[in-house]
Amino acid sequence: MTDSEFCVVCGATGRPLVDGVCSECAANRAVLVSAPQRVVVTICPTCGARPVGVRWEGSGSSTVLTATDLTPHVKVHAEAGLRRVDWEEKSYTPTVREYEGQARVGFRGAERTVRIPMSVRIEHRTCPDCSHKSGKYFTATLQLRGPAEGPFEKSPVLRDRLETQWNRLLNEARPDWKRAVSWLEPLPEGFDCFFTDTLAARAMARLAKQRFGASLKESATLFGRKDGHDVYRVTFCLRFPRPPKPTAPVVEQ
Repeated sequence: MTDSEFCVVCGATGRPLVDGVCSECAANRAVLVSAPQRVVVTICPTCGARPVGVRWEGSGSSTVLTATDLTPHVKVHAEAGLRRVDWEEKSYTPTVREYEGQARVGFRGAERTVRIPMSVRIEHRTCPDCSHKSGKYFTATLQLRGPAEGPFEKSPVLRDRLETQWNRLLNEARPDWKRAVSWLEPLPEGFDCFFTDTLAARAMARLAKQRFGASLKESATLFGRKDGHDVYRVTFCLRFPRPPKPTAPVVEQ
């Protein structure tokens, strides 16, 4: 570019030009970022999961809208780069919220801030996992029991011990295994834990066997038929050994 070249819009010289227009004027004339007039965000009101394609993800997330819900709806000019968007809630009703985003956008070597108004309608829809749990749906049962042989343990003592081991097991379990837990039912002989996913129940049972030396027995019961195939409910019986008795300290003579 020579000194005689100037922006055909503002007349400025000494600036890089594209098709005779400087980046400042090009940015003023172009729509660098935009958003639909109204977007819909679907949230499970129980666990906070959001649908992603045919799956639901993010169980345990907040039911409050965040940038993760809003920013993906922003459309960016082909020559622009979106650096970040800071969102502020302006007003709300029980189902519709008005937001304003301040977007930092890079365009032809310079950055500028662009305002983005967005109206969001929140659609509350219960995810399949929460729907199954609320309806007491299950495909597998994990039975937590004490040893089959040996001295009898009173129910409160046994349940306290099994509950402690179960909580330790949950701390080591994968998030998708824990999401498959529907409910825990106390019994005189221990606990029955009901799962909405048989593979998750089997994985938890094997983890308990590995971590605590529990014995594992698996059995299946015909529950019904679906799409011409037999449907089974699987039971995993875990028997946790008693903790070793503390040894008496050796007293030196």
